[in-house]
Amino acid sequence: MTRFRRSLEATIEYLLGYDHVLEVGIGRRTGVASGLVERGGTVTATDVYPRDVPAGVRFVEDDVVDPDLAVYEDADVLFARNLPPELHRPVRDVARQVDADCCFTTLGGDQPAVPVKRVTIPGDTLYVARASRR
Repeated sequence: MTRFRRSLEATIEYLLGYDHVLEVGIGRRTGVASGLVERGGTVTATDVYPRDVPAGVRFVEDDVVDPDLAVYEDADVLFARNLPPELHRPVRDVARQVDADCCFTTLGGDQPAVPVKRVTIPGDTLYVARASRR
């Protein structure tokens, strides 16, 4: 199994601990959302551009920098894959506003721009920027 596949599977397993996952900035990387839905998870995905998402994933066009908070209110966790540093704070702040957890991965050597707890998973590190009070 490749490092990428191990990371993808481990991320899915971690996120299965939540009832409703909201993936911020899904782009064309739909593997996590698809894997969650295949295993019975509830997923909403957002992006600033219209995107095709797997069957069973709800998609909403939204910008986390200027969010419609109603999109995020039912989420138990906001998740983002390869989140650029300039979006760490906005995603964390939206999670705080809707009382959800927040976790993300970064690209390459990018370090988190907000305080985090590091969770080592096979093939990657998940950064937990906020744990809700749920």
